[in-house]
Amino acid sequence: MLSRLDELEQYAIDVILDRRHGVRPTLLRLTLRLLSHLYLLIVQARLYLYRTRILKNRHLGCLVISIGNLTVGGTGKTPVVEKFARALQNGGRRVAILSRGYKSVDTRKKRGWLAKLTRRGINNPPRVVSDGKRILLDSAISGDEPYMLASNLKGVAVVVDKDRVKGGLYAIKKLRADTLLLDDGLQYLHLKHRLDIVLVDRQAPFGNEYLLPRGTLREPPQNLRRANYIFITKCSDEPNDGLIERIRKYNRTAEIIECAHRPLYLRHIYKDEHLPLDYLQGLYVGSICGIAAPESFENGLRSLGARIELSRKFADHHRYTETELHSFLQRCVKRDVSALITTEKDAVRFPVINPLPLPVYYLRVEIEILRGDETWEQCVHRICSPHKAQAVTV
Repeated sequence: MLSRLDELEQYAIDVILDRRHGVRPTLLRLTLRLLSHLYLLIVQARLYLYRTRILKNRHLGCLVISIGNLTVGGTGKTPVVEKFARALQNGGRRVAILSRGYKSVDTRKKRGWLAKLTRRGINNPPRVVSDGKRILLDSAISGDEPYMLASNLKGVAVVVDKDRVKGGLYAIKKLRADTLLLDDGLQYLHLKHRLDIVLVDRQAPFGNEYLLPRGTLREPPQNLRRANYIFITKCSDEPNDGLIERIRKYNRTAEIIECAHRPLYLRHIYKDEHLPLDYLQGLYVGSICGIAAPESFENGLRSLGARIELSRKFADHHRYTETELHSFLQRCVKRDVSALITTEKDAVRFPVINPLPLPVYYLRVEIEILRGDETWEQCVHRICSPHKAQAVTV
């Protein structure tokens, strides 16, 4: 069963995405739409205050690259961060990823509110998920995405703290980073960005077109003008002319790169066992995930030939319990499915279950550039070349 918090979150998502009907959801949507107007004023006022230097951002003396989006979740950001980190590392940069660690658990001793005000940041260093040599924290403490990045990126530090300035200073001084990747950083204005990489999901470019809390937009589409590079994610072989035309209404100069999330193989969640994708061809499977766009994952499985006999969806970043997994695994056994398939982000949140009643695999996915290879190479060279990096305009 979903926890009460998950139930409320799912209900709110259903209301926002017009999946709930009736008097109560309709009134709630009207209320949320009024609040969206207030939210817009706050967002634009905050941007104005930073733009006019009334609120000042921090320069840390090294290259800071933000990778973010205008919407809440679902753009496939983590594989893009991974691709950037690996490319910059191969180009000679000492990379650290800064994350806020969404829904992570801080196990450090909690202080009272007065102590927090008077001792903020004192003896309270960032959580280092990876120092570039070894993984130091589990996914519960670090958050699923930072842990996933740390597991896949050897030689790249991953630091978690809501205060990304503090995390950046730690990465520079203690971990000798010279390039900071700000994960989900478009709205984090307190730290000065040299480059803004903005992701736009081809399947839902601007969410449901409403701002929070009525919709999924963090900022209005015209704020796309802050982007230096725009990645259109989850593309297919079909052209994106209509979407690109709309993007150009908001940003006429940013370079546009079109990419897809390409599945590579299946990996067992507990051991080093890989299977080719054709294993899924005609296979009856169970599907389980807690991500922002579960339909995208399930459609991907079907496109690989899998036959989804049972499906279980949870709220984004849901942390699974043994009871939940045991229950669903038993349902899968009774329906005689051959395997349970999940996402890599979900796999790091699975508790250890031994023995497993049937195999459980996650789908390993990486970013593939479909259109804009030359632009991508120029972007990486621009960052990795010292002279080019110094010439980048703010």
